[in-house]
Amino acid sequence: MTQKTADKTGKKNVASLRTVFICVSIVAVMTGLSFAAVPLYNLFCRTTGFGGTTLRADAGIGADQVLDQTISVRFDANVSNDLNWSFRPEVHETRLKIGENAMMVYVARNKSDHKTTGTAAFNVTPALAGQYFVKIACFCFTEQTLEPGEQVDMPVTYYIDPAIVDDPDLKHLPEITLSYTFFPAEESESPSVSQAPASSSPLDQGKKGS
Repeated sequence: MTQKTADKTGKKNVASLRTVFICVSIVAVMTGLSFAAVPLYNLFCRTTGFGGTTLRADAGIGADQVLDQTISVRFDANVSNDLNWSFRPEVHETRLKIGENAMMVYVARNKSDHKTTGTAAFNVTPALAGQYFVKIACFCFTEQTLEPGEQVDMPVTYYIDPAIVDDPDLKHLPEITLSYTFFPAEESESPSVSQAPASSSPLDQGKKGS
């Protein structure tokens, strides 16, 4: 093998190694981004109201102004098949002034015979209205634990941002729907399973019979 051929072979090997390194680096970066995608997406939705996700205000802080224009808000409630709860709004619809603070109460009851913990996912429709539906306080901010048979009221304090009337697509919107779905949280207790007494061994039976 001549020196020139050896040099060409060496350059090809270096190029191949460089390509492999680049590919491995890309895979590593993409894997890291995939793990970060969900929390980043949730943060983006909560910040912008994208996908019907409502916004969150500091406790006790409402809108800067209350308009004469009113809007209807409908309330929807759902429960995962994996959580043995009943869950419903006290009223299914209300009407309020845009910018006015309002409170709505949902009622939840644990129908199982053991303590369970649920967490609520939420959104509004139409999805574009999510950026104008602002929650001041909500049971959905934390997990909820109910004892067997326990029933609790779960309030939501909110307002509709007056900026909605400046949105050309929503300024004449007649109605917004707020929807919740409860899912079981990971730390929920499983039903206790009674254990049958251990069967006696032949040796024990022999002792009893002696």
